[in-house]
Amino acid sequence: MLALILLPWLAIWLLLTVYSLVLRYTNRKRKQVVFEQLGLSADASRSTRLVGFFHPYCNAGGGGERVLWTAIAALQRTEPDVVSIVYSGDTDASKSEIIKKATSRWLVEDKTWPRFTILGQSLGSMVLAWEAMSKLIPDLFIDTMGYAFSFHVVNFLGGIPVGAYVHYPTISTDMLERVRSRKKWHTNTETVSSSAALSKIKLFYYRIFMCYYARSLRIARFLMVNSSWTKNHVDAILQHSDPLLDAFSVIPLLLFLRSPNAGLTHAKIVYPPCDTREMAKFTLEGRESIIMSVAQFRPEKDHAAQLRAFHHLLKVHPEHVANTKMVLLGGSRNAGDVERVEGLRELAKDLKIEDRVQFIVNARYPEMLELLSRASIGMNTMVDEHFGINVVEYMATGVIPVVHASGGPLKDIVVPVSGEPTGYHADSQETFAEALHTALTLSPTEDLAIRRRARKWALHRFSEEEFEKGWQASGWRRHLPAQ
Repeated sequence: MLALILLPWLAIWLLLTVYSLVLRYTNRKRKQVVFEQLGLSADASRSTRLVGFFHPYCNAGGGGERVLWTAIAALQRTEPDVVSIVYSGDTDASKSEIIKKATSRWLVEDKTWPRFTILGQSLGSMVLAWEAMSKLIPDLFIDTMGYAFSFHVVNFLGGIPVGAYVHYPTISTDMLERVRSRKKWHTNTETVSSSAALSKIKLFYYRIFMCYYARSLRIARFLMVNSSWTKNHVDAILQHSDPLLDAFSVIPLLLFLRSPNAGLTHAKIVYPPCDTREMAKFTLEGRESIIMSVAQFRPEKDHAAQLRAFHHLLKVHPEHVANTKMVLLGGSRNAGDVERVEGLRELAKDLKIEDRVQFIVNARYPEMLELLSRASIGMNTMVDEHFGINVVEYMATGVIPVVHASGGPLKDIVVPVSGEPTGYHADSQETFAEALHTALTLSPTEDLAIRRRARKWALHRFSEEEFEKGWQASGWRRHLPAQ
């Protein structure tokens, strides 16, 4: 009976092994084609190494894409023997930037997986990784979008070292705890949290996923993360164990995922590069009483908390009613976001602050900059924001940040400099209201000092130069094969 169960899986494993060997053998020709397209001589080709960047959305224009292109630019300047390969599905990118256009990118989109989203996207990323390896196997594979399950495919088919820059973990111990405690959250709906049976089922699903996500990350030879919050969670995942599920890892069904453990136990913080040069030109004086919020209208950004905090400010400190307004500026991606914005408009009406609140949806970049150049305060109410690039932009533009006391904004960005504040933290509508009041009533001297301090910190700590130093210090270079 056991033999009947094992034989089919053994046959599949053997077929995949043969396929991977053929893929590696024929990869020599595919490499040579790339070298010829680049106009490299035979001698130059022998000393050239390929570094593959796995980033299905390389033209999205966000912080993740800035990490990708800044890293590639640094390699082009400092590593003459390295050619960067970008595995992407952006059809509007030039051929010189992208070696492969993945036709299956829809497999990692949210809308494809309305249920079991993280599992569906992870399995989809494995298909994309197979597609990538079938086109070209590089000498080093670096994931810059957070698809750790792709490591199994790359390791099995390509047999090459893997590294990653992690913006946020796909699953975290916090997510398990919220399901375990049946706490309602944007990743744990009321339907599930109100049901003991559904909570147990979801917890078991999360435990299984966490087990294999941890195994995936352990394949990496090096891991970079964007903040202290992300590092703490990734480190916890690397050291995570689940004895019951670990015991089942010998099942043949899971044979394909039995990739080697590189022995990594800690990730390295490399803050993402923030393009703040234009923002730093704005004057720090003569700011208007505008409270800005710059964030996509996603549920985790908790714009409702901003409206309630603003309402509480006007209620407790009515002196701000006449000349203070709030501007919520952000992107709307889909019908869900549109509905969310309408809900926020209704909330503003219910709180009777609609005449003091302005919504700007899908604004152009110059319009955002113009508002930030006039605003006094920038709000961020997301709990456990993994980094908070909008907070860095607040500081660079001279806007005083008032942020949630958690995640990257608390531990990495809005931190004291020489014992002096660069902004304010809060964790409730009352404390947010008081922080807003404090920022709005600073003396001219204090006001200018905190804006200068915050700008100087942001421009230095989150610059491209600091990012490049951190990238080089990650040790990625030593994982390239010898020439």
